Amino acid sequence: MTDTIFALSSGAPPAAIGVIRISGPAAGSTMKSLVGRDIASRKASLAKLFAADGTVLDEALVLWFPGPKTATGEDLLELHCHGGRAVVAAIEGELSSYNGLRKAEPGEFTRRAFANGRIDLAEAEGLADLLNAETELQRSAAMAMAGGGLSRQVEEWRDALLRLAAEVEAALDFSDEDDVGGLAEDFSARVQLLSDQLDDFLQRPRSERLSEGFRVVLAGPPNTGKSTLFNILIESEAAITSPIAGTTRDVIERSVAISGVPFTFVDTAGLHDGREDTIEAIGIDRARSQLKSADLVLWLGADYEEPKGAWGIEAQVDDPTHLVKSAPRFRVSAKTGGGVNELKSGLLELARKTLPKPGEAALNARQHNLLQDSHEALVEAQNSRDPLLIAECLRRARVAFDRLIGRATTEDMLDALFGRFCIGK
Repeated sequence: MTDTIFALSSGAPPAAIGVIRISGPAAGSTMKSLVGRDIASRKASLAKLFAADGTVLDEALVLWFPGPKTATGEDLLELHCHGGRAVVAAIEGELSSYNGLRKAEPGEFTRRAFANGRIDLAEAEGLADLLNAETELQRSAAMAMAGGGLSRQVEEWRDALLRLAAEVEAALDFSDEDDVGGLAEDFSARVQLLSDQLDDFLQRPRSERLSEGFRVVLAGPPNTGKSTLFNILIESEAAITSPIAGTTRDVIERSVAISGVPFTFVDTAGLHDGREDTIEAIGIDRARSQLKSADLVLWLGADYEEPKGAWGIEAQVDDPTHLVKSAPRFRVSAKTGGGVNELKSGLLELARKTLPKPGEAALNARQHNLLQDSHEALVEAQNSRDPLLIAECLRRARVAFDRLIGRATTEDMLDALFGRFCIGK
């Protein structure tokens, strides 16, 4: 990469500080042009920044990082200036006037870090997830991925795979030699061990579960307190409540975090057989479809109508005329909030069993598919007795590993990934 890029890497102005990052071969000459002198490397130095006509643009902390041991693997300059709009605009305008400098594209700093071997593809995906994390569970999973948790595991598997492949190649290359026999007796067992490790990893909850959250659908007949309980659970008046039956006629969804765990709560129209109008009928049909996509249904209705696997909830314990369940899983008061904390604790306990564990790297769809490809190739290798076929299966497994961490990939896929980043990252 012969050009040099720059961008504001901190939050949008106005702010207390604006961090402008410059990366590429001209970063050093840019520093001398702006500051008028050399700056000690890897130390913060207070310096005035000058325009080409000698005008002082700002006084800033300047940090100079010679490559390749930098965030991008290139010469890197950071200007920690005042974060006012005019200050940032003036400095960016000056940088734009330099030959060989241009404004960075979204994610271009991270893409250069990947291209220069500072991070691998799985770590870059983890960083993208970290920037988009909204809950503690999302943050901890993204940190594990960005910190190389998956990459280190894949490298271990890949090393074990290469050792197995070397044994097969030796058996093939020296099959006519007296001092080189066939495959070791424990060869198949070692392939099985590696295959089992991959299978265990594939059984973990996927990262998409973190973004979607644990989906809880509130359902039941009209006027059983669904919308009131929904508002309490999301701590917002999102759903209109009324003593008139059938107030809710459409699906309402809200995503919230409870103790750092992501949830999506869904309020639905009251379910009953007598449909008075077309709009209500559509709402009931939508409510029934929501039951199919739920991780859990909170059923506010009679026991005999309760869907299989649902949690029975008595939501109007203050009003004896509305008590419809003989043995509900939870009794709550939609008016006072009594029993809601116990319900939330139960939801948390169940959700944590189905979502990735805190600090555990969770596979996204791309990573899962490639790991599945490796696993299938290993299973095929274990079931084969032909060394040539075994060698080919192990090669396929290695290629999938390489694609997973970015040793072999396509430009289109990289464009899609790094396009998720903001400018300056």
